[in-house]
Amino acid sequence: MQRLRIPTGDLVLDAVATGPADGPVVVLLHGFPQTSWSWRGVWPALVDAGFRVVAPDLRGYSHDARPDGVEPYRMTHLVGDVLAVVDAVGGPVHLVGHDWGAAVAWQTAARHPSAVRSLTAVSVPHPLAFVEALSTDADQRRRSQYMRDWRSPETEQRMLDGELLQVFGGVPDVDAEHCLERLRQPGAMSAALAYYRAQSRADLDGLGPVTVPTLHVWSDQDAALGRAGAERTAAHVAGRYRFEVLEGVSHWVPEQAPDRLAALLLEHLAG
Repeated sequence: MQRLRIPTGDLVLDAVATGPADGPVVVLLHGFPQTSWSWRGVWPALVDAGFRVVAPDLRGYSHDARPDGVEPYRMTHLVGDVLAVVDAVGGPVHLVGHDWGAAVAWQTAARHPSAVRSLTAVSVPHPLAFVEALSTDADQRRRSQYMRDWRSPETEQRMLDGELLQVFGGVPDVDAEHCLERLRQPGAMSAALAYYRAQSRADLDGLGPVTVPTLHVWSDQDAALGRAGAERTAAHVAGRYRFEVLEGVSHWVPEQAPDRLAALLLEHLAG
């Protein structure tokens, strides 16, 4: 395991890398409220298959990439961080994201296809499919209420006082405690929540279909993301597309079903 420090503008992302130095590169992007740790059950299979795996701790989660305020967490900056990682490791890369990592991966693949060899989005649908679901599906609007609630300034303390453990329902304690330890660092919880507070309709301006080969993995016990957005995603992928449903799995796919996810990834990457 190698520790990397990847500059992105005035900030520096921490990352871990493993696997053969000359292997095709797979970049794994974590979500809220996780870190690169969330992928540790997935990357061994990729490494055994000859891939070079790079998993960064994203903006707000890396100690030296934790700016104050909301503006630094706009989508344009998050995508810029991914491009910095691609430049550092040598692209194009196979891009894999879960939760917020998937949201950023969709944007990166759609806007910068030359940097992305293939895309795998876990849990989160294409952004336009998600907005369509919010507009037309009452179930998705109910599931997404938490995103509005988390804009409240009281959310940070509630999370640290125990709400975060409730969010992590079904995740092994060791994973939840690892995330809590990181988010107890000064400014870390506010930075993680800034992703939600920075969301804007402007994120969708000029966003078109994804043209690179794409795998979308959704789990049917996901409390935050319903079937409507998942099924609408196909209409926003112009390249080769595969949709897989993991039955009996919650939102926390990398922790709860790492072997099943890794197997799907290897099939996708081989194709």
